[in-house]
Parts: sequence; C-alpha cells; structure tokens
Amino acid sequence: MAQRKNPAWLKLAVDYGPLLIYFLAYRWWSPKGPAGSTSPIAEMLALTRSTAVFVAATLGAVLVSKWRFGRIEPMLWISAALVTVMGAMTVLLHDAFWIQVKPTFVYLLLAGALLGGWLRGKALLRYLMGPAFVGLDEEGWLIVSRNWGLLFVGFAVLNELARWRFNAANGGFGTWLTLKLWLFMPLSVVFAMAHVPFLLRHGLDGAQGGENPDKAG
Repeated sequence: MAQRKNPAWLKLAVDYGPLLIYFLAYRWWSPKGPAGSTSPIAEMLALTRSTAVFVAATLGAVLVSKWRFGRIEPMLWISAALVTVMGAMTVLLHDAFWIQVKPTFVYLLLAGALLGGWLRGKALLRYLMGPAFVGLDEEGWLIVSRNWGLLFVGFAVLNELARWRFNAANGGFGTWLTLKLWLFMPLSVVFAMAHVPFLLRHGLDGAQGGENPDKAG
C-alpha cells in the first residue's frame, strides 16, 4: 500500500495545535472586566473549562497522529499522559497548580532521560524522535541529545519562575499561558534551527527537514 503523503502543516498542528486551542479557549472564556475587578469564581470557571478543552485537544492530536502518520511518538505519549492526568486534577480540584506544573515534570523527565543517556554514551533522542534526522552520525546524535537535555533543564527552571510569578492566585494565569505559547515555543524553534548547520556537518540528509523535539508544552 502506498504511504499517505501528509501536508507539512499537519505535523505542526499535531505538535502545537492543542496549546493554541488552550490559549484561545481561555481567552474566549476569561472574564473581560478591568484587571483586579473580575470574580475569582468566573476566572476559575474559565480556567477549568479551557483546561478540559486542552485535554480533549491533546487526545485528539494523539488520534490524528496515529491515523495520519501511523505512529504516536514517545514525546507525544508522555505529554498526552501528563496533560490528561494533571488536566483532570486541575478540573476536579479547581486548582491551576497541576496544569502549570505539568510542563516542569515533562521537561525534567525528558532532560533526565536525554542527559542520562548521553552520560552512558546512548543518544536517546533518536528513539524519542524516530526518523527525523536521517543520516545523522552517532556523534551528532549524542551532542544533539545533550544539548536538548540541557535546554529542557533550562525550560523547567524558566517554567517554575513563570509559574511563581504568574499564576491563578495572583490573576496571572493568562500571562503564564501566553508565555507558554509565545516564548517557550519560539525559543525551541530558534534552538532547533540553530542546530541545522551542525546537523548537516554530521551527515544529516539535506533533503530531510529537521524536526523540533519540543512537544512538551
């Protein structure tokens, strides 16, 4: 059977669509009054509704990935599992702590796996990403695994700082969500693009596009 050709935008939609939907859903339901004048109940209702939508969108991305690409990558599995568990806790307990700390858990889990593998001479990024970097030699895989591991450590720290400064208790949850979409995602894209010359020097097939490993939002 001929392999189905998927449009380039579909991969981006699977990776980042749920976070964009979360952002838009929260903006749609969040109270529109002046800062500090909105009801905490209305704010929490918007947060729990949009989190439920986020969980549904993430599970939808998993199904689309299986349907269109024939596989579900490990990083998507990890993110979807934690989104489901911590999103459910956010909705049931009406506490944004769980969904805000979820990225920290994902980043630390990935960083531990990648850096632990690098110390043992194993490039675990290869197994997380599948066939993304065709032709990349072993040294290249090891260095890229280390670099992404270090980036995920930095992202975990950055998320905790953002969560401490912007959270539901001080009315800053919307700002935190904005940072997730418009700071973390562009940083990961820039980081990935900065590695392209290095990847090409280490055997990456120039006809293959590099893939951004940061699907942990």
